[in-house]
Amino acid sequence: MSTSSILEQIAHVFQTRGAAQYGGEAVTQLEHALQAAQMAEDERGSASAIAAALLHDVGHLLHDLGDDVAGYGVDDVHERLGYEWLRESFHPAVSEPVKLHVDAKRYLCAVEERYLEDLSPASQQSLRLQGGPFSPSEARQFEQHPYFQESIELRRWDDLAKIPGLETPPLEHFLQFLPAVMSSGVHREAIA
Repeated sequence: MSTSSILEQIAHVFQTRGAAQYGGEAVTQLEHALQAAQMAEDERGSASAIAAALLHDVGHLLHDLGDDVAGYGVDDVHERLGYEWLRESFHPAVSEPVKLHVDAKRYLCAVEERYLEDLSPASQQSLRLQGGPFSPSEARQFEQHPYFQESIELRRWDDLAKIPGLETPPLEHFLQFLPAVMSSGVHREAIA
C-alpha cells in the first residue's frame, strides 16, 4: 500500500468516525486524537511520538460496537485493534506504544499513589474492564519492554487530551508527520 493511500485511509477513518463521542468524555474521538498529538508536538516529541499520540485510539474507530462500549461493560480491546491496523504500515516506535498505552495505564495505577484517583470516571470504568492495576510482578515485567518509556509518555498525553473546546491544528497538520515513520523507507533519525 502506498504512503498516500495509507494517509487517505487514516483521514477517512477520522472524517467518518471521528465525530463520535470519546467514551464518557466531553470530547470527540477526533478532538482527543488532535489534542494528544498537539501535546506531543508541544513537548517536542519525535515524529513517532506525535504519530502514536494521533493514532493511539484509532482502534475505537475500527469496530462497530458503538461509542461508549465500556458503559455497557465491554472492553473493545481498542489498543490491539489499533496495533494490528497500524503495525504493517508503521515503525514499531508508533505501533508498539499504541499497543501498550492501556498497559501503561494499568502500570501507572500500580506504581503512582494518586494516579488511579486522578483518572477520569470514564477511564476508571474502562480500567476495570481492562484488568485493573498491574500486580507488582506485572509492573516489573512491563518496565522491561523496549517501548516502556514511550508508552508511559503516550499515556500521559492520553490522560490530558480531554479538554472541551481546546483549539488544535487540523488533522492535516499532524498527517504530515506520518510518512517519516512508516515502515517502508523509515528514516531512523526521523524517529529517534
